[in-house]
Amino acid sequence: MGSYPTSSGNDHGERALPVTAVRPEILASWRRSQSLGIDRERAALPIDRDLDPDSRLIRAAAPVLDRLCERFSGIPVTVALADSRANIVDRWGDPVGLELMDAASLVPGANVDERFMGTSSVSMVLSTRAPFVVVGHEHFLHDLKELTCMAAPVRDPVGGAVRGAVNLSVPRELAEPGMALVLQQATERIEERLLELSTARELELMRSFRRARERGGHAELELGSGKLSRLGGPAPRLAAQERLILLERAVELISSADETFAEVPLAGSRTAVLRRRELHHGDAEGAAVEVSFEDTRGTGAPGPATATAPDGRRVPLLHRPAGTAGADAPGAPGGAHAAGPADAWLLLVGEPGVGRLAAEARGRLSLLNEAGVRLGTTLDMRRTAEELAEIAVPCFADLVVVDLVESVLAGEEPRPGRLRPGAALRRVAAWPGRDFRDTAAGGVDEPVGYPAGTPQARCLETGQPGTDSVVTAALADRVHPVDLLGEGEHSYLGAPLSAQGSVLGLAGFYRRGRTRPYEEDDLTLAGELAARAAISVDNARRYRRERHASLTLQRSLLPHVLPRLSTVELASRYLPADARAGVGGDWFDAIPLSGMRVALVVGDVPGNGLQAAATMGRLRTAVRTLAGLDLLPEEVLAHLDDLVSRTPDEPAGEQDPATGATCLYAIYDPVSCSCTAARAGHPPPALLTPDGTAELLDLPAGPPLGLGGIQPYESATVGLPAGSLLTMYTDGLLKESRGYGDTDARTGQLLALLNLAGPALEDICDRVADTFPPGGPYDDVALLLARVHALPEQQVASWELPSEPSAVARARALTRAQLAAWGMPELDFNTGLVVSELVTNAVRYGGPGPVGLRLLRDDSLICEVSDRSNTSPRIRRAATTEEGGRGLFLVAQFTKSWGARYMPQGKTVWAEQIPQPEQPAPETDEQALLAMFDDPG
Repeated sequence: MGSYPTSSGNDHGERALPVTAVRPEILASWRRSQSLGIDRERAALPIDRDLDPDSRLIRAAAPVLDRLCERFSGIPVTVALADSRANIVDRWGDPVGLELMDAASLVPGANVDERFMGTSSVSMVLSTRAPFVVVGHEHFLHDLKELTCMAAPVRDPVGGAVRGAVNLSVPRELAEPGMALVLQQATERIEERLLELSTARELELMRSFRRARERGGHAELELGSGKLSRLGGPAPRLAAQERLILLERAVELISSADETFAEVPLAGSRTAVLRRRELHHGDAEGAAVEVSFEDTRGTGAPGPATATAPDGRRVPLLHRPAGTAGADAPGAPGGAHAAGPADAWLLLVGEPGVGRLAAEARGRLSLLNEAGVRLGTTLDMRRTAEELAEIAVPCFADLVVVDLVESVLAGEEPRPGRLRPGAALRRVAAWPGRDFRDTAAGGVDEPVGYPAGTPQARCLETGQPGTDSVVTAALADRVHPVDLLGEGEHSYLGAPLSAQGSVLGLAGFYRRGRTRPYEEDDLTLAGELAARAAISVDNARRYRRERHASLTLQRSLLPHVLPRLSTVELASRYLPADARAGVGGDWFDAIPLSGMRVALVVGDVPGNGLQAAATMGRLRTAVRTLAGLDLLPEEVLAHLDDLVSRTPDEPAGEQDPATGATCLYAIYDPVSCSCTAARAGHPPPALLTPDGTAELLDLPAGPPLGLGGIQPYESATVGLPAGSLLTMYTDGLLKESRGYGDTDARTGQLLALLNLAGPALEDICDRVADTFPPGGPYDDVALLLARVHALPEQQVASWELPSEPSAVARARALTRAQLAAWGMPELDFNTGLVVSELVTNAVRYGGPGPVGLRLLRDDSLICEVSDRSNTSPRIRRAATTEEGGRGLFLVAQFTKSWGARYMPQGKTVWAEQIPQPEQPAPETDEQALLAMFDDPG
């Protein structure tokens, strides 16, 4: 760490401050002091001459600090008592030390705040509201570098407010850790004496009112029983809730400087009238609240007399004037005022400050209750941060900023433990109140970082709320939102957002000015608010992570891009019912098959979420595997049903999550322009023919998967004219509510929409999506559109050959001639070899009956040889002495892919080649090719 830079324009500005072994918070205070232009040699301290020498703080602290100095007799220590504004109000200690304090202008009335003195123990205590020790070289002023100064706050025992600080200064070579403990015990004793003095003041106020009550015949409210007792007669009884309401209203009256009376409606058409009366006894100033009752129906005891206030209001009087109603103004002195009527009862006596604390305590409970209702209404981290800020302003703070860890915003698991200074955070909320909504954004959605020594870094390191003062003129690093705070000195409270042992971010609460600094009770409230917000943020983070995982899973299971085929145009939509989760069990697929055919699949798994997505992926994988075997649609569904029905890994009594899933499987053949389809509990597809007729295809209905034992699956074949539009969908498209509702109406709406469909398939998908309400469909919807085209006749060549050896040469000749006609001579050698091997196998093993040969030309060349046998061709490794067994090896060597599919009678073996005109086929030695498949050795 280098030397601390000094400011120019100062005679001593060239002397650098040593920064080695300096705590970060001290270094941060140095930076602030330096930016304020404080002279390190001799600071100019303002002195307040108008101090109260008999204040409660001095009366409580003087005896205690006298004994403290006696305890350190013989050691050159000095003790200074400062008030909450950092003014020294009294001093004790060694005469030599007091003379040194006089030389440094540390006299009674001097203000030792950081703004004037730089870094000192008192300024750090009043800023952080916690004990603090400044050791020798950590002082900003050179005159204090030989001292160790330890200070502790003095808190009001009633509300926890910091009333002042006690500083103990000792030469640093004589300082011992035990001195700080003794100082802390002394401040605790001062706090006890403050409580004793406060209690004495309250007692004197009560005695003053009782004397007035005895003269006037007032009675008291028995809070325990709820009875109002008075001299001369019975009084009405109050319910528990009514007593609570009256006490709360009385607290507000005592703490208010403007209100003098209030009316509280009660049950039974009664109204309680509360009036505030000022009380004085010595230096104790307080108020009493009396209550009287009136019946708004005009029955019962007469209501209290009233008088007209200067502003025109009717003010109730708790005494009955002897003359006219306005003879005695409210609060007028004299016996009549003190006497009071027979229907006035004492409700509460107290000091305004105590009443204010009680009102603030109730406000804190109300704020926590509001936070419990409003926080976490959405599973969105940014919105939760905004809710926290909006709840706290203006009841608890004038400005709130919320920062979250970058990794948390991304949904990642946070690191356990605290955060180090400089951790990467991002500001997600800054709320200065409705009156400042049009001001600067306060750095929202920008990265933020807090260096060591800042109050934010301390909160993140300790995991505990903390306070500090903010002087905007000294903020060179801009760790606070100066643009929203404005110039001046402000109060700051930071509360880390901690959940599950990890710090997720930081909430910063600001109060403009120094009239309402944050106190101990505020730390507790801020910690509770931050804890509740952190739980909501963590829930939102977990939801984001799980949703991202679910979406990633589903997107990896659904086809990323539909295949581009020359004979089928495809378009699709997936519309989740839960737009936030976006995960369901519906799926679609398009699978190219042999012979330029394509399998079109739509399925629906019950439920939604991660389980449904995983089940959907399992079924889709199985469908693609079965499709690769070139099975008929009914066979595919039967195998799927067996897969779902047999679940040996499921616990007893549980069924496969795929049970009840539905599926529609269709195969389109562009050569015959036919479609063969079967369905398992799925809605039938809709067909729009080129003449504009839209209808549902009549397909045999099969049971959902897992229930296939009820009946077998059947398929049907229908002709599809070229240009027809086949629409496949899941049942979510037909639901008008959470149930099925009127599916016929939705089906009619779909057919009518198809009648008006244009040529663009994407537009049709958009129009279908627009038929749903703004909130989205009631169930997940998968939609697959396929506009089919026929393969032109000039791209198909087929022959029927006799099942005899001479057919092989005939097949080669026909193939060579057709390739020449198609302009594909580069495939002559390879195709001739493939056709020879396939026709030879058909003649040798295909049984009686003709052999079919078909060539299909598109982007690739497909050779198909059919026979009447159901035997399965397979590759086997031929022995060295065998002449046969190498044919399929050659087919696999010279083609891109090959396979076999079965028909009701016989099979078809096919092979596909990709033309490569830029690479002419080389002359190949057949013996060399055959040698490739010989066994080694």
